[in-house]
Amino acid sequence: MKGSIAGLFASPKGGAPKPQVQRLDITVDGCIGDFQRDKKHHGGTQRAVCLFSEEVITTLQAEGHPIFPGSVGENILLREVDWNNLKVGSQLFFEQLVLEVTSDAPPCKTIRDSFTDGQFTKISAKIEQKLTRWYAKVITEGQVYVGENVNFN
Repeated sequence: MKGSIAGLFASPKGGAPKPQVQRLDITVDGCIGDFQRDKKHHGGTQRAVCLFSEEVITTLQAEGHPIFPGSVGENILLREVDWNNLKVGSQLFFEQLVLEVTSDAPPCKTIRDSFTDGQFTKISAKIEQKLTRWYAKVITEGQVYVGENVNFN
């Protein structure tokens, strides 16, 4: 199955929203130039990259949530990736980079402004898995660019 990168995000100061960048250099330790304040819950080799779906953002916006690309702390925003089929163990193949999904990315209160009435748990896998963000580890390090294609299984 094939999709593409709709946006890339990194915050040198940490937190969300993350500003958009045109390229990310990604190592097994995470995205260069992206800082995590809470190392207990974010970052590390098993949570090196946070993935989210452009279609999920569109769905949430249609429900009235003020969410926008980068506002929930994702690093890679994907387009036309079947979010219902993404799961732990799924691999994503970019031109240089290979990622493997390791877990859902539980939402925290720092992203509450992206949701009507602060309903940030709306994207919790425990509530609605098809709306969740995902964490991934890096199998092959590399650079990714906005617009780049991705294949996944």
